[in-house]
Amino acid sequence: MKKIFMQEFLLNCVYLAPRGNDRLMMLGEQISHRHLSINDRLIGIVGDAGSGKSSLIKGMFPGLELSNDDDGINPGKIMQIRDPIGSMQNAATFHMDMRFQTAFTQMFEIVTFVRTALLKQRRLIIEHFDLLYPHLDMNAEILVGIGEEIIIARPTVFGPSPKDVYDIVYPSAKYRKMAHTAEDIMKLIIMKEYKMPRTWHNLDVRRGFVMAFDNPPDVSAAEITALENRAKEIIAADLPVSYFSEEYIKIGDDPVQCAGPRIHVRSTGEVENFRLMKEIIHEPLRGEYLLVGLIGEQGHEEKLNNLNKLSAF
Repeated sequence: MKKIFMQEFLLNCVYLAPRGNDRLMMLGEQISHRHLSINDRLIGIVGDAGSGKSSLIKGMFPGLELSNDDDGINPGKIMQIRDPIGSMQNAATFHMDMRFQTAFTQMFEIVTFVRTALLKQRRLIIEHFDLLYPHLDMNAEILVGIGEEIIIARPTVFGPSPKDVYDIVYPSAKYRKMAHTAEDIMKLIIMKEYKMPRTWHNLDVRRGFVMAFDNPPDVSAAEITALENRAKEIIAADLPVSYFSEEYIKIGDDPVQCAGPRIHVRSTGEVENFRLMKEIIHEPLRGEYLLVGLIGEQGHEEKLNNLNKLSAF
């Protein structure tokens, strides 16, 4: 009798994509425990550059040596596909980024390498899998898409295709970058201009960010409005936002500590329609007090419980 695994019933699962590298890796670890099977050999990753794919992969597969990451490329890993037999004697899992790989090797070489690796029971983690799929003529056993949200799908012959996932996560990635930049603008104002220490931690919400306090901050609606207006001044100034180090970005000339320095828009002027909710929200189960910032289209924040509204896949 054929064994039935719970994964066979999974259509898709959606997570909010966190912005800090540590939080991304922690979520990656949870995804691997919840959704990966020991028998999965072909894992497809889709999403735009700078969306946090590398950090997510590092969390899902601790210790995996990537063929490329934010620090550069690994020539040995890039060219391993031209010596698949030798490579496969020494490794059980391979990583490949299709955007980098196609700059150095031909598509037929990549397809041959992938098919050979699968025949030899090796595991492959392939970034930008949507670029390989039309040539490979087989889908991944599990698809992971990362944008504003992280979508986990276990495809069958009925779909979804990598393009289906990509078409959802790619347009939404800009909102995550906008929200992260707005969040760091707030941090700059509070800590540099208001001279207040950091007494909050960050939570996630769709099309925005959350600053969670253990104790209710003594701030009025008028003061929240003043804080919002100052942030809008910085946004209107269209200051450059740039990577400074693994722990800092720069907004204009000001360094700001940041846990995900590569997940930002290029300038503050790219943040669309920033606003703060004008009251501190009490979260009764966790006992926290939340200051919520939103970006993007207006309207849905009229109802607090509508911010993370379920939507169709």
